[in-house]
Amino acid sequence: MQIIRFNALHFTAIFLIIAFSCKEEKIIPPESVLTIEQKVDALISQMTIDEKIGQMTQAERGALQNIEDIKNFYLGSLLSGGGSAPSVNTPTAWAEMYDLYQSYALQTRLKIPLIYGIDAVHGHSNVKGAVIFPHNIGLGCTRNPSLVQEAARITAKEVAATGIDWTFAPCIAVPRDERWGRTYEGYSETPELQSMMAEAAVKGFQGISPDNPESIAACVKHFVGDGGTQNGKDQGNTICDEQTLRTVHLPGYIAAINAGVKTIMVSYSSWNGIKMHGNKYLLTDVLKNELGFKGFLISDWTGIDQLPGDYKSDIETAINAGLDMVMVPTNYKQFISLLKELAAEGKVSLERIDDAVKRILTIKYELGLFEHPYADKSLLASVGSNEHRAVARECVRQSLVLLKNTNNVLPISKNLKHIHVAGKSADDIGNQCGGWTISWQGSSGNITTGTTILTAIQNTVDESTNVTFSIDGSSAEGADIGIVVIGETPYAEGAGDRNNLTLSWDDLSAVQRVKNAGIPVVVILISGRPMIIEPTINLVDAFIAAWLPGTEGQGVADVLFGDYPPTGLLSHTWPKSMSQIPINYGDINYDPLFPYGYGLTY
Repeated sequence: MQIIRFNALHFTAIFLIIAFSCKEEKIIPPESVLTIEQKVDALISQMTIDEKIGQMTQAERGALQNIEDIKNFYLGSLLSGGGSAPSVNTPTAWAEMYDLYQSYALQTRLKIPLIYGIDAVHGHSNVKGAVIFPHNIGLGCTRNPSLVQEAARITAKEVAATGIDWTFAPCIAVPRDERWGRTYEGYSETPELQSMMAEAAVKGFQGISPDNPESIAACVKHFVGDGGTQNGKDQGNTICDEQTLRTVHLPGYIAAINAGVKTIMVSYSSWNGIKMHGNKYLLTDVLKNELGFKGFLISDWTGIDQLPGDYKSDIETAINAGLDMVMVPTNYKQFISLLKELAAEGKVSLERIDDAVKRILTIKYELGLFEHPYADKSLLASVGSNEHRAVARECVRQSLVLLKNTNNVLPISKNLKHIHVAGKSADDIGNQCGGWTISWQGSSGNITTGTTILTAIQNTVDESTNVTFSIDGSSAEGADIGIVVIGETPYAEGAGDRNNLTLSWDDLSAVQRVKNAGIPVVVILISGRPMIIEPTINLVDAFIAAWLPGTEGQGVADVLFGDYPPTGLLSHTWPKSMSQIPINYGDINYDPLFPYGYGLTY
């Protein structure tokens, strides 16, 4: 038998013969060696128009007419709006719900996973038992971007534990009028502080690598100028020249883009009468082309519906302006049908659709969703952990701003004989947390796990100290000191818009009753913005702006009793009266009650 021996030249020749004989066949390398861009291009080349439009559609989980619609309409995304939770609101139930929805997406022909969004704006705030951090107005007062980054990192880990990949945060609005009900969602009235915190939060949410199991995609919002609307009206009109828009409202987005933010949400508001959801100049020319944003743009909840014209023209205008994914959130079938019609009519080009889908799929690949589409349930034990609560407690400590401290009433001795605590927010975890907590608008009461300020005081003082409590300020006689916790009750967008920021009659009465007892009085103000506090502040010995501190009221007690000195500095100018609003740092004839950056310490 003759043995034929082959050397390397023989093998090369044979390969070339085969290659030339099959020159019409494409040799596709293994997926493991493809770049994300190559993977996305390969996937798009296989997609039908229905599959592409499905990727551009985000439906609210509670609005699904049938869970099969996830695969039948190739939905690219689901969200939970404020308060949209599984029937049993536990972290485990959230993870199981997420996995169920994801399993339907993976039954589609191309097995493209969902990206799931939620408003985890100050912790995983829809989930009972999760840690709730101070709202951004308080975090701005810390002047500590490292702490803000750590808070975002912990939030990301708790969100990821429930499977969810994406938070609609941080809000980097620059609130210029405290009448706006979303004032507390921004870090500051100044673009400098807003930019610093935007970068920190994005880095915290997305981590060193977004495909890390403990990282999620961030979404800075609301592009652009939402904090500058006339009279502080939610979803209103920001009237200013382009230079003002760029110098006040745009810097935070530049910082976020430089930090690698994956998504941006478009604002309901208008700029000089033009709705942002239809503003091609700002969405495409400025944001995508000039600033080089490579992620995808998501609309706000039914945001395109506010554009002029019928629903079909709304879709045409919004997609052509640069929106990549639309938060429908209930009308997903009609949206898909009409966008398909627009594509067939050539009113929305296939090129624009492919660009949107490419941006969306790129983020899904970067998040590692194709490789790891399901919840990492090993993270569930971290939700609401003591370790996470300790960081939130530190955020509370550093966010408090001491506005007044006559005769060094603060810090309070832990071994006084009798401390009287009063006020409607002294023992109310819901009031501490504010809006966007468990439900959209938030609510008063025992809504989630946490430590109220009253409980924190009881935890801190000596065993021999008698701590009494009344909501209305009664029965304070004989106490060594009174602590009155007053302020706003929870609200969110729309319902939070106010033309009167004076203290309520109940609050004024509670303070006055404790004052009438003839004892030193400390007031702690729970609020989502500076309020009109004269003449109350003149009546009392000490006054602390505690903002909306979240679940860890122990941080307030740490400052009250001197375990931690107050270090917070105002992130907003504090007005004397309603007639001064709007008032902002840098105004001509600037004469506030307390200036931007003010804060006492011990």
